[in-house]
Parts: sequence; structure tokens; C-alpha cells
Amino acid sequence: MNRPDHDDPSSDPRSEAAAKYHAKIAGQEKSPALFTAFGLQAEAEPLRPGLHVVATPIGNLRDISFRALSTLAAADAIIAEDTRVTKTLLAHYGIATPLVAYHEHNAAVMRPHLLARLAAGATLALVSDAGTPLISDPGFKLVSEALAQNIEVFSVPGASAVLAALVVAGLPTDRFFFEGFLPPKSTARRTRIAVLATIPGTLVFFESARRLTETLADLAAVLGARQGAIARELTKHFESVRRGLLPELAQAVGEEEPPKGEIVVLVGPPGIVPMEQEDIDARIEAALRNFSVKDAAAVVSADTGQPRRKVYARALELAAREK
Repeated sequence: MNRPDHDDPSSDPRSEAAAKYHAKIAGQEKSPALFTAFGLQAEAEPLRPGLHVVATPIGNLRDISFRALSTLAAADAIIAEDTRVTKTLLAHYGIATPLVAYHEHNAAVMRPHLLARLAAGATLALVSDAGTPLISDPGFKLVSEALAQNIEVFSVPGASAVLAALVVAGLPTDRFFFEGFLPPKSTARRTRIAVLATIPGTLVFFESARRLTETLADLAAVLGARQGAIARELTKHFESVRRGLLPELAQAVGEEEPPKGEIVVLVGPPGIVPMEQEDIDARIEAALRNFSVKDAAAVVSADTGQPRRKVYARALELAAREK
């Protein structure tokens, strides 16, 4: 199969890798890699040597592109965070590509071997358990070191839990900040939330089901009555999205049985709330009971939309009075 001139790696100074690529194409013409979709078998297109970062479904196996299927079928091997999870996807689409386990526990040992294969001209596909790789998984170091060695890295985009949650939350999408998982301990978690409090965009978090109640309570305590959303089991049969003010969400979830499944928590950006000085002072004094002057000022500023410098100066005055 002929490829466009701009897609031909023959200009790549790594001539050995380029030669391996052309030899691979010749071999695939005799015995092409295959995948099955909608009951039909298709031939995978040959791939350029390098690391192909492939997004996979976050729950619904149909949420995968034809390009992703072709890439997974044509690769020399698939680097998977959990080979058991990826085997299910490959079996569903009739893909027989070998799997290599790569996760946080073996990454330091496996990474040099994978980079050596890539440097020799291999075509490897990197996947995570679900969604787009490098988002809360160990793929970043592999990509970073591959680029440092002038190994080509290709993106095969697709599903992402972050974006899937963002577009159904009903919160502003023009600016957002993905934090990942907050610290597991409440004190550290509240401190981190205070740091994020003034970001002028929607905040996006991953959270485990068993910590959801505590995290919502801390978000409400630090950020106040902001709009929030809880997206659970996105794209799956029991998908649900709950929306409301953070204190309401915290109370409702706290009164229920712990939820199951994968969870994304979203919090709307801070807004400007017209307030009398005595109301601001009351909020500052309440915050000072739990936070340092700096963090208290950040919390109150984020909650009310008041200028942070002004709130900080007033917090210093009120803290001095208490001494």
C-alpha cells in the first residue's frame, strides 16, 4: 500500500529504522494484520516506527476509532497498564497483537527495554486501562524519554473521562483545570483545595468511591456554595450525573450508601459575590479557625470573588486582633 510522501519516514536520519519500516510493509502485504468491527474483518495499515499513544474506551467498547483499532492491530506490541483489561478490548475486536505490561511497579525496569526496541525501529502502541494515556498513569516518562532519544511519538486520540465529564456537567468549559486525585488525608486535601481555590476555571478531579463523601465535604468547607457535579460510570450502563451546590452534594452523598464505579468530580469557577464588609470579616474569621492567614485569604477570596490582596490584608488585621 502506497503512503503519501509526507508520511514516508525515508527522510528520517535513522536509516536503519526506516529500512525496518519498509521491510515491515513488505511483510504485511503478504500477511496483513487484521481486526474485526461490526462483524467485518479489516486489514490494518502499516505504521511508521515509533511510539503510538492510543486512546481506548473508558467503559463502552464501541467508543474507539477505526484508526485506534488499526494501530493496535498493526503494532509490534501493545504496552498496557493492565494486560487483563486490554485483553478484553483486543478479544472484542479480534486483535492478536502481543501485550507488554508497563505500570508504576515495573516502569523503571521495563522502560529501558521498551526504549531499546523503539530505537531499533519497533512500532509500539501505548494504552492505559481506560481513556487517553498519560492522564494519571505512568506513560509520561516513557513518552518523555522517547522524545529525548529522537524517537517519534504519535497521538491516536479518542475517549477521555475528563472531557466526557466536562461536557455533561453544565459548568463553564472555556477554561478548566485537571487536578487528578486530591491527597487522601483531609488536612492535606484542604490545603491543596485552598491552593486551587482562585483558579478562574472549572476544576476537574478524579476520586475513589470510598473517599467521595469526605472529599465533597472538604470541597464545600473550603470553596463554599459553588456549583458542582458528580459524574459516575461515564459511558457505562449505570452512568449518572448529579449537579448542585457543593454543600448540597456533600450532604446528599453523605446520607447514601457509598457509590460504586469510576467517579469524576467537577467544581465551577469562583464568582463575584456582593457582600458587606462585616460578612467578609465573618468569613475570614471562620476560615482563620482552620487555616493560616495566607490560606484563609485564598479560601475567602475564592468563595466570594473579592480581591485576594484586599482579603489578605484584612485577614492580617483580624488575626492580629486575636493575639
